[in-house]
Amino acid sequence: FLRANQFRLIRCFILGRQIWPGIRCMESSLISSPIGVLAVLCAVAAFFFLLAQVTEAKLFNYIPPLLFIYATPVFLSNLAIGGQTVIPNSSIIYGGLSKYALPVFIVLMLIKVNVPAIVKVMGKGVLVMLMGTAGVMVGGVVSYVIVHGWLPDDSWKGVGTLAGSWIGGTANMLAAKEILDAPESQFTLAIVADNVIYIVWLPLLLMSRDYADKFNKWARVPEDRLAAMDAAAELHVEDDHAPTMSQYLYLAAVVLGVTAIGHALSPAIAGWIADSSPGLAGIFSETTTRILLITTIALGLSTTPVSKLPNSTAIGTALVYVFVAGMGARAEVAGLGDAPAFVLGAFIWIFIHGAFMLAGAWIFRVDVHSVAIASAANIGAAASAPIVAAHHRPNLVPASILLALLGYALGNYLAPLTGHLARMAVGQ
Repeated sequence: FLRANQFRLIRCFILGRQIWPGIRCMESSLISSPIGVLAVLCAVAAFFFLLAQVTEAKLFNYIPPLLFIYATPVFLSNLAIGGQTVIPNSSIIYGGLSKYALPVFIVLMLIKVNVPAIVKVMGKGVLVMLMGTAGVMVGGVVSYVIVHGWLPDDSWKGVGTLAGSWIGGTANMLAAKEILDAPESQFTLAIVADNVIYIVWLPLLLMSRDYADKFNKWARVPEDRLAAMDAAAELHVEDDHAPTMSQYLYLAAVVLGVTAIGHALSPAIAGWIADSSPGLAGIFSETTTRILLITTIALGLSTTPVSKLPNSTAIGTALVYVFVAGMGARAEVAGLGDAPAFVLGAFIWIFIHGAFMLAGAWIFRVDVHSVAIASAANIGAAASAPIVAAHHRPNLVPASILLALLGYALGNYLAPLTGHLARMAVGQ
């Protein structure tokens, strides 16, 4: 017990906090009420987007607000002044976000997936993105085999968590973390590696535009591909109008209804799986079953008129950032000593993803613009794909968002699978 909790104990002694019987540190914070904690998380998320908007600093193109939104609550809940932190390291709000906010934003983001529109505009670029997704899965397993000796035994959960971000996006990263029950230390490593790679990878995707002619010649891109893609992009223009009150009510009914169904059915389904296939009981927990069930229902609704309800993606993304702030608030920095090995694995990982992207471009004869957008849709998701698309071909910005949503659709299934494959590859 002492060895497992040495960081918390040291922190308690240094900060002069009271130790209860059973060697537990009593958390003391300036803001401890649930609504106060939630207000702080929302304020942190809003502040960094306001700062990015007001300053228009290019820094936020390369270091996204997500990193600051995660890191700030880490300091607010771990750094004490006068024996008190700003917010607690443990709160009912954090558990509530995991149990209720997570399924809500999954539904909000997945009901907008429009596969036919993506295929119409991007064509074989979709196949290249799927190759990149396969590269993320293979890269995660291979890199973990190489570096796992320097990491804790449960680091495969961190691999699955990071795979969620690189297959889909932050929402999938959070879902994979919950599905795999990854410890906070592994989530912190995934956040660090994600942002380090992003800082390196995004400029490469942007710079690739300067080599379009050479790349397209190497990939044997048909001369009419770009013209056909531009024509399809012009045809796919969605109506943009302000949401009405009734549409918000419909959206709330759908989202909360799907969430309620997931919570109601997942215990019975998880129990049935455990009874019929005991070997799968450790994989399909109640949390895993709930998230996968909600994901599947939401994807089914994306083929119905529900997908026309406006603003769902924006609301879902806002909830994601509040959730990320909550994850930062309950994080502990004890595991950062493993960061160099984990980041090394992430560099090996992204190299394999890039190799798969190049192979896909050559096999399917796809242009560099589509390849860069497809990779950004994987590695950077909906936050980065539009940036890369605007730099390469601005008329593909709507298609890039749709491509990122396709990644969201795949992430909740494939990211946990990647983690388990990494675990099995090293015999853990």
